[in-house]
Amino acid sequence: MAAAPSPLESVEAAAEGARRALGGTFAAVSVWEREHGRLRVLVNAGERTGGEERFPSAESYPVHDFPEIAEFRHEHWMGGQPHAWVETAGDVDEHGGTFRHQRVAALRRRGRGCCVIAPIVLHGRAWGELYVARPAGAPVFDRTDADFATVLAAVTASGIAQTERLEEVRRLAFTDPLTGLANRRAVDARLDEAVERHLGDGVVVSLVVCDLNGLKRVNDTLGHAVGDRLLERFASLLSLCGAQLPGALAARLGGDEFCLLTVGPTADEVVRVADELCGRAGELELGEGVACGIASTGDPIGPLRSARRLFRLADAAQYRAKAARAAKPVVAGREGGREDPVVRLADRPPEPPRAERRRFRGRRG
Repeated sequence: MAAAPSPLESVEAAAEGARRALGGTFAAVSVWEREHGRLRVLVNAGERTGGEERFPSAESYPVHDFPEIAEFRHEHWMGGQPHAWVETAGDVDEHGGTFRHQRVAALRRRGRGCCVIAPIVLHGRAWGELYVARPAGAPVFDRTDADFATVLAAVTASGIAQTERLEEVRRLAFTDPLTGLANRRAVDARLDEAVERHLGDGVVVSLVVCDLNGLKRVNDTLGHAVGDRLLERFASLLSLCGAQLPGALAARLGGDEFCLLTVGPTADEVVRVADELCGRAGELELGEGVACGIASTGDPIGPLRSARRLFRLADAAQYRAKAARAAKPVVAGREGGREDPVVRLADRPPEPPRAERRRFRGRRG
């Protein structure tokens, strides 16, 4: 199944669709960032000139250069239908002098003859604008084009609203609601991708599994609200420590179990960060520290053919750390490679259920 387009790809599709529908050679979609007082360009579609990027990282303009987006037109739109307007490179002011509008200057500077600007209104507020231009010498946009641009901007607004809803659904689906960290579903998806990269180009993949000690005692003696506070505090520590490892994913697997997934950093770097995490967790006012287990393809753990085996190794290491009440992380493979107790525990075949064992004994008898 094909992946859903990203928000920027959706906006680009809207800009490109508007450009073609209006017979323009260039189109852009910008968002009004009220907190910064600027129009920030999200995407430039069609024939770009020097300095215009497809997805610009820093192309923005002060809103006071374009008062129509923030002032009287916004008030006029409230409760009514916003209307697009047309500007040309030949516009002059009412006194016969050169028109000073920034858009006109931009048209001339980039060799464009005219543009149509349609406000994008979302949830009753000015969200941004749709901008479509034609080159110098091409027919100038007329009122019919402006009315059509108004319709296209409304369609764009609907698409943006739907994309925002989908992004929110996706965020909720992959986020732990209590801590704000990733959840087990997000870890499974990222780990599958990471193992594929490891098998393809040998990149180091490491997994730290943590079990927060003492949560049950806190819940039983101080209440679940205090227990939730302990979970949130440890989640903050995990996020803080994980930030030292580029691209690390910090997650809550459920209950008192957390993990840190990294792709790229060496095993020793991961062990160092996990060691710091254990130390910091031991200093928390609540709880009784944390048991950490680590499994990394950078250590002698044997061939890794699936994400599940890395999880089993990290979980077995965590189990060993918890049983030994270790103040430091236990690392799979560092006590004898394939003969390491953790590796042997993780790779041990599961025992058959008790009923099946009785049946087998009966057959032997």
